[in-house]
Amino acid sequence: MKIEKYAAIDIGSNAIRMLISNVIKGNNDNVFFSKNSLVRVPIRLGEDTFTSGNISNQNIKRVLKAIKAIMLLIKIHEVVDFNVYATSALREAKNKSSVVRLIKDKTGVEIEIIDGEKEAKLISSSNLLKEINKQSDFLFVDVGGGSTEFSIIHNGKKVIEKSFKIGTVRILKNMISDLLWNEMQNWIVDNTKKFKKLIILGTGGSINKIHKMTQEKEDKPVSLKTLKLLNETLSLLTYNERIIKYQLNPDRADVILPASQIYIRIMEWSKASKIFVSKIGLSDGMIEELYRSKNNLNI
Repeated sequence: MKIEKYAAIDIGSNAIRMLISNVIKGNNDNVFFSKNSLVRVPIRLGEDTFTSGNISNQNIKRVLKAIKAIMLLIKIHEVVDFNVYATSALREAKNKSSVVRLIKDKTGVEIEIIDGEKEAKLISSSNLLKEINKQSDFLFVDVGGGSTEFSIIHNGKKVIEKSFKIGTVRILKNMISDLLWNEMQNWIVDNTKKFKKLIILGTGGSINKIHKMTQEKEDKPVSLKTLKLLNETLSLLTYNERIIKYQLNPDRADVILPASQIYIRIMEWSKASKIFVSKIGLSDGMIEELYRSKNNLNI
């Protein structure tokens, strides 16, 4: 048996995340991915980009410090290889080139800015496809700070992927037009109406926190009714009250409400009555892609 560590750094709209996973190669060349360590740094780049169009000097300095700290952890863990991807906040920033160049000059770390379609592809990774019921149809959803990614899985294979510029931080800044909401609704309706018993799989920090807040068992789904009741409760609480009642981190307490609202709309439009929560996300997909690329395997 051979065990190596790989890492993924995800520079998102609401936070920077670093995942270190054990990649275990067993008998018959079977490969298993197991989470080892997760670090989350709440630098809300989306708040800069979606309001001013640029990443602020203050947050550029914070990103630089975060990358330096993360690189120390990667060295301590003796990680074999790592990749760094940035999503909508940096992707849409006018000064993205200078930010990427600065990080490269100061740390040697190269940031790759990926589009929404690649983000959706990585989130619904092939590692996930091994675990799902091939007889069921799934709508895989990741609600982030700057965008929402979709993948539809039919007979165990992805048939379509889509990304929309609808995210929790954008909603907090009142930046979502009715036209964009309508576009997402039409896409969901058009692409899910042929599936009679569609199952929604949600991933990401917000839906995992929502699942915990409903007190459902880890392997049980959250019903639309339960999600609506939670949303109603959250809407009656102040920001401070949400932190106290649900023991939320400050940077989660404000985005949790728009996240629940997005998931409710998605469930209603797709006519899904429940949502399962997946532990597999963008960082997991990044690590699997990195491992396969490094070992010349099919991606």
